[in-house]
Amino acid sequence: MLDRDKVPYELVPYEVDENDLSCKHVAATLGENIEQVFKTLVLHGEKSGYFVCVVPGEHEIDLKKAAKVSGNKKCDLIPMKELLPLTGYIRGGCSPIGMKKHFPTFIHATCLDFSCIYVSAGVRGLQVRLAPSDLIRVSQAQVCELF
Repeated sequence: MLDRDKVPYELVPYEVDENDLSCKHVAATLGENIEQVFKTLVLHGEKSGYFVCVVPGEHEIDLKKAAKVSGNKKCDLIPMKELLPLTGYIRGGCSPIGMKKHFPTFIHATCLDFSCIYVSAGVRGLQVRLAPSDLIRVSQAQVCELF
C-alpha cells in the first residue's frame, strides 16, 4: 500500500519478546522515544461499528473521547479473539495500514509533534517509520484527542 501510494518509509526490525508485546518494550528495543511509537487499537461503537485508534504507546485510550470522536455514545475495545478475523493482524502486529477492510481511523494529535513516528508493519518484530502526515493520508485518519 505504501509503495503503491509512493510513501517514503523505512521498515525497522526489532527483537520480539512474546512475554512483553508492549510499546514500551518496542520503543526500548528500537532505542526510540516512547511518544513516537504508536499502538493500533480496534474498537466497536454501538452506532458506528468498528473503528481504529492510533495512540502513543505509553498512553491508555480514553473510551469516552474515542466514542465521541467516532460518533458513538459508548465504545469498547474488541475482544482479542476478533482481531485476526476482522483485521488480518494479531496482537502485537496490528497496523493501521492494510487491514482486511478499511475502518474509520483516528490518530492522537501528538503525532504531529514529530517528523516521523513508528507503527506496526503488520507483523510482530517489524515497525514502519514514516511521517505522520503520510500515515494520516494513507489511513484516511482524523487527527484528534484520544486520552
